[in-house]
Amino acid sequence: MKPSLQLKMGQQLTMTPQLQQAIRLLQLSTLDLQHEIQEALESNPMLEPDENAREERSQSSEGEQPVDFNERQEAPAEPEQTEWADSIPNELPTDSGWDDVYSSLPAASPDEDYDPLARSHSSESLQDYLQWQLDLAPMSDRDRLMGIALIEATNTDGYINSPLSEIFQSLATQLEDLDLDELLVIKHRIQQFDPVGCASESLQDCLQVQLEQLPEDTHFLREAKLILSNYLPALGSRDYAQIMRRARLKEHQLKEALALIQGLNPKPGADIGQSETEYVTPDISVTKSRDRWVVELNSESLPKIRINNSYASLIQRANNSRDNVFMKNQLQEARWFMKNIQSRNETLLKVASKIVEFQQGFLEQGEEAMKPLVLADIAQAVEMHESTISRVTTQKYMHTPRGVFELKYFFSSHVNTDSGGECSSTAIKALIKKLVSEESPKKPLSDNKIAGFLDEQGIKVARRTIAKYREALNIPPSNERKQLI
Repeated sequence: MKPSLQLKMGQQLTMTPQLQQAIRLLQLSTLDLQHEIQEALESNPMLEPDENAREERSQSSEGEQPVDFNERQEAPAEPEQTEWADSIPNELPTDSGWDDVYSSLPAASPDEDYDPLARSHSSESLQDYLQWQLDLAPMSDRDRLMGIALIEATNTDGYINSPLSEIFQSLATQLEDLDLDELLVIKHRIQQFDPVGCASESLQDCLQVQLEQLPEDTHFLREAKLILSNYLPALGSRDYAQIMRRARLKEHQLKEALALIQGLNPKPGADIGQSETEYVTPDISVTKSRDRWVVELNSESLPKIRINNSYASLIQRANNSRDNVFMKNQLQEARWFMKNIQSRNETLLKVASKIVEFQQGFLEQGEEAMKPLVLADIAQAVEMHESTISRVTTQKYMHTPRGVFELKYFFSSHVNTDSGGECSSTAIKALIKKLVSEESPKKPLSDNKIAGFLDEQGIKVARRTIAKYREALNIPPSNERKQLI
């Protein structure tokens, strides 16, 4: 074969850096977008924060859209100058210290509100907390070494991970003439630490230690100890008839003893060392005004940036120097960045308005009125690709009169009804939750009975589907929901 040259014509879609940036900004959450804007402000001199901006955006629906958009952002008030602001010098002497200049600054007023959330809280783990109490307890070095071994083997829930025999064998190589009873004494001592019940080997051991801490005159304490000591498996299976028969207890005695046991903490260590609560900032706000649903962007989450006119005015058109070219490129990137952010907000508002239009029944009546909705429905309504809708609805939140929901919450599959209509999985879950809340505690509804009740309403759902939805709602099976009245 001889080599030859051929000319072919074709079309190929190329993603420009601007398009890649637009797609990336579209899928960012509010927090990630704020970090992205902060990085852009630090790297691009053409961008600056718009602190004193006063913006008014009004988005109205097109044609027959029943959704209004109206958003107003007030300019922040100028901070008042304090009396001591003028006393702060612009520059400090070379050999001066902070206290030399600012020692006379006014202290915080004792009348000011104390905000505990503004203070950094300790991320101390359970083991650190138990170790701190062990260090304060008067004991010998031998006992302290056994206590450290037990604390190190305790997990975050407060239970010892390793068998006590293994811990004993490990300590026997370090301590002479070690007896297992010595280790048991130290374990029982740690179990009295706060929170009570940590370093237990089992649930029964943990709950019994907590019962021992209660006063002797506590009502039905003897019955509670009897149940934990002898009938814990029957209690787990909720076989109350067997417990009453074998323990010779009446129904009211069993009920009061169970209430005492249920007041104990099965995971005493879980409350120590919890992570800090993360708060969600909604991207969209939905309110009802004059019988119409109004959708607007959250002004608190909107970025406030602008072009630095001082730097932009330094650019010369005919100048091709290195510095001037750099400034031109930075100005172009800044404009594209701001345009992509504006496009992101417009797309988010457009998609959110269509979701509200589809799910007005949920906003007015609740979860039972949720309609089946998939990404393709919204994509067709706003004339966008499904992948774009998926990016827009990921980690974006909507504040409604019924609470704060992620945009993906409003999408659900459907089940056909006898009348030829459709019912969303969210509505079915709401019906299951309602049926369980109204059931008799003595005779809870099984999955088959729930499926039968839904069938009477024209919704045909298989028993395994009911079980799947029930588990998604964290509702235990009927045998675990059984209670005494």
